[in-house]
Amino acid sequence: MTTIDLSTPPPPPVGTLEALPRRATLTLAELRLVAEHAGGAPLPFDLAAPSETPPLEGRLGQTRGTSEDQAYAAAVATLHEGSDSLGRRGLLVGGVVDEGLVGAVGLLATPTLALDLDVTADSVQAKSWHRQAGDAVATLATVDGIVFELAWFPTAHWPSELARVAVVPEDLGLRDSVVPDEVDLPYELVDAAVEAVAASRNDLLPVLAGQHAQAARDASGRALGESELVAILTALVGETQGRLRGMVADVSTESTTVVGVVSWVLLADGWRALCPHLEGEVLRVRVQRVDAADLAPHLAPVLAEVSR
Repeated sequence: MTTIDLSTPPPPPVGTLEALPRRATLTLAELRLVAEHAGGAPLPFDLAAPSETPPLEGRLGQTRGTSEDQAYAAAVATLHEGSDSLGRRGLLVGGVVDEGLVGAVGLLATPTLALDLDVTADSVQAKSWHRQAGDAVATLATVDGIVFELAWFPTAHWPSELARVAVVPEDLGLRDSVVPDEVDLPYELVDAAVEAVAASRNDLLPVLAGQHAQAARDASGRALGESELVAILTALVGETQGRLRGMVADVSTESTTVVGVVSWVLLADGWRALCPHLEGEVLRVRVQRVDAADLAPHLAPVLAEVSR
């Protein structure tokens, strides 16, 4: 299998423009039509029809979920026929869809490696599906499930394309964070603190800090003081305004094997990577400041595992 190296950015493009990433914006109707022309290639997401209104809901009012389902169905119903809109854009000529689009959707359906990314920033959620085979990668991304970005490019350009996924929205206000650039904490402590804050039991944080203070360290290895640790634990939950989760799977055989998961959290001043690791027999988590360009290097060890 081709070795995948995401640790360094791609070299400057040499020669032809075909080496550069290509991308196209497609509506759901257009995407479905392209998939049909790609031999009925399955798309990397499920399109579930909105469920019928439950009997009680019909009498007591609609839930938020049902209202959103109906709004989505109404929006999809307003889309133009895929053949009409693709034809007007010159992407469907004489009944033949642009070969680049067909090839990209075909790669989405027949990869050797799959990477699913789920990113939330403030109230906006984006989903991105990356599929790789040989020296080629195809990606599909959407925010609303109605308009999609389809892209395809050589594997060498994957790091820069991954960085695009993790860019913090410009309109999201950032400020200083209480959490240092790097801290190393017992996983048990972080898990218990998150549960305590979620249950509005912040009064338990000093107790947890007292139990684990000697095991909580900053980047230099210094043990954190109890009050310092309480402030960090509070901020890890209170400052959170987004998350990123990436799941890598080997799909080269009939059975899908999940290889690893990368998790980031968006705090007041930007991203922090949550990196679990073992110290002896104790599970710990390193909370480390990262930016968009660090996503590829963080995924590289997991992808290398698949490429052996």
